Amino acid sequence: MVITVQIDVLLAEDWTQVREIYLEGISTGHATFQKEAPSWENWNEGHFSECRIVARLGDKVLGWAALSPVSSRCVYAGVAEVSVYVRQRTHGKGIGSKLLKSLIEKSEQNGIWTLQAGIFPENKSSLQLHNKFGFREVGRRERLGQMNGIWRDVILVERRSNVAGI
Repeated sequence: MVITVQIDVLLAEDWTQVREIYLEGISTGHATFQKEAPSWENWNEGHFSECRIVARLGDKVLGWAALSPVSSRCVYAGVAEVSVYVRQRTHGKGIGSKLLKSLIEKSEQNGIWTLQAGIFPENKSSLQLHNKFGFREVGRRERLGQMNGIWRDVILVERRSNVAGI
């Protein structure tokens, strides 16, 4: 069953709920190498202000998506890293799709020509979501980092815009 949510700008006031969702993702062990959520200040500094959104149902944030730069070098100004997180209890309800679709639109409106994401191979739903929106697998980064003493691979996916940077 698809939930009707409003896609909206992620505001500082949303941070408590956004952080909760991020911590849920961290707790799965399949969303990120991060072990804890950063402060609002650190998160805010690391993400493009024009490309951060939430899925709202009333006053409840059910998911969020944002872009962060991959490099400070000017040649990579149009390349960004995708983050999409959805509350666990609302997985499978179309929220991730709405967020990623909207994030792609926002990225193109802001001159981003390539989106990329690093996804653990075990995170099948995230790989399927990105594939649905035209991301292609670039490769597997083997033993990229350790998590709890275990080496983890990461699948690198990317999407090249047909609108921005052509």
